[in-house]
Amino acid sequence: MADQPMFLGERAARQLSNTTKTPPQWRGASPRWLTQLLPWVPVEAGVYRVNQALDDKFGVRCTPDPTEALPTGFSDYELQPREYTLNSVTTTIAVHTRVSDLYRSPMDQVKEQLSLAVEKLKEKQEEELINNKSYGLLHNVDPDQRITPRKGGGPTPDDMDELIGKVWKEPAFFLAHPRAVAAFGRECTRRGVPPPTTTLFGAPFLTWRGLPVVPCDKLRVQDNKTNILLMRTGERKRGVVGLFQPGLPGEVSPSLTVRMMGINQQGAAQYLVTLYCSAAVLVHDALAVLEGVAVDRYHEYA
Repeated sequence: MADQPMFLGERAARQLSNTTKTPPQWRGASPRWLTQLLPWVPVEAGVYRVNQALDDKFGVRCTPDPTEALPTGFSDYELQPREYTLNSVTTTIAVHTRVSDLYRSPMDQVKEQLSLAVEKLKEKQEEELINNKSYGLLHNVDPDQRITPRKGGGPTPDDMDELIGKVWKEPAFFLAHPRAVAAFGRECTRRGVPPPTTTLFGAPFLTWRGLPVVPCDKLRVQDNKTNILLMRTGERKRGVVGLFQPGLPGEVSPSLTVRMMGINQQGAAQYLVTLYCSAAVLVHDALAVLEGVAVDRYHEYA
């Protein structure tokens, strides 16, 4: 009687095979559209001063009557202009040298830890651009530029039009929580005016009146309510700008530095990772907010 054939088992075979691995995946990462869409202005010595022209003392005149004297006019400046100082977002990481020496293939442990730290810093940067109590966009909207939904519910085309009426001089884009974007899309569809889409950075975005409605999860949702921003951007248009300082020691990307702090007595190498940033609204009508927008169906149709 012939011997039965022997088969190599899968578990045994895996001992001789290589496993393909991914870098560490952090689920908190987002596209960070705001930081990509904002124009970034370099500053010297970490300070950015916004000089404001006051209203003219004399109006512009047509050709005066020959018997009239031509008045002399000038534009005065605000005597105490606002200055923005760059804010720092900082974290530290520590990797034991034994770990980085022995377990460096196929991925460098220090590099992966730094990559995760940078990713988290950039998420914090976008959070601060919106919510920081000093320079965050939500805290720098002029009182005249704040509106509430007309029906007290979800965002409607009428509400978005009112925002455009506040930022009518070359607005750039809306910024809204993804749930608010979805609520606006549902309301438009319910009214029979589904918003068209456009493509930016290879991704589709809803639009209204030709302006992209950009999702951003840093606009917080509390009690099913959130805010929607509309802004004009860029220095030339007297809009909203991001601020950074180039050429910093240890810079690995604009305004982002990585410095090794040394190796402690336990053999752990420590690194300091710092990101400097701020934002400025150059003229009050460059930014407006729709406050207290409902993001669920109950509020929308109540």
